[in-house]
Amino acid sequence: MAQLLSVNAGRGRPADYTDAALTGIDKRPVAGPVAVAAPGGPTGTAGSGVAGDVIGDLRDHGGDDQAVYAYAREDLDLWQAELGRELSNGVFGENLTTSGLDVNGALIGERWRIGADLVLEVTSARIPCRTFAGWLAEKGWVRRFTQVARPGAYLRVIEPGRIEAGDRVEVVLRPEHDVTVEVLFRALTTQAELLPRTLAAGEALNVLSAERIRRRLGRMNGVPS
Repeated sequence: MAQLLSVNAGRGRPADYTDAALTGIDKRPVAGPVAVAAPGGPTGTAGSGVAGDVIGDLRDHGGDDQAVYAYAREDLDLWQAELGRELSNGVFGENLTTSGLDVNGALIGERWRIGADLVLEVTSARIPCRTFAGWLAEKGWVRRFTQVARPGAYLRVIEPGRIEAGDRVEVVLRPEHDVTVEVLFRALTTQAELLPRTLAAGEALNVLSAERIRRRLGRMNGVPS
């Protein structure tokens, strides 16, 4: 059974590896129920969908299309073995640490029900940034993370609700296309030949990913961005 191992939130801390004054990447498990709702704006203007969670750099994070970030405990365990260090729930900056759920195999537009009320929709893959690299402090981290292609998923809130550790995660909708989180990530990073395939995800794609795809396909076709 797929379940939620923890709900994680960051209070914000100073960091010299980001352009923002604060970073919320240091997320820790929260005890008890946590409210999750759409932040109420696009990326660049709105924060996290998880109550109490701070996002320091709103330029490429947060907003309705990236309200929640999920990462599988199974993938954290693989990285833990690879890096030879303990990786606690939330250490990748994820709001939701899951178990028994194929996060990277989730389809763009796939919907999850968590607990009694919350419904989330997968919108995109996490693209590693300088803040992530600075926080992990692992040599060549962006390159390593990209090559492995286990990025985790961003989600939008379809129906708000309160969730807590131990809640069941149920996939309640699977689109008919084949654009998974991993396929989208590879298309946007190392395998540009996959870009045309990602268009099948349509309006379920978050705005930032859709814009990146449009620009890159345009360049591939000789159209100025």
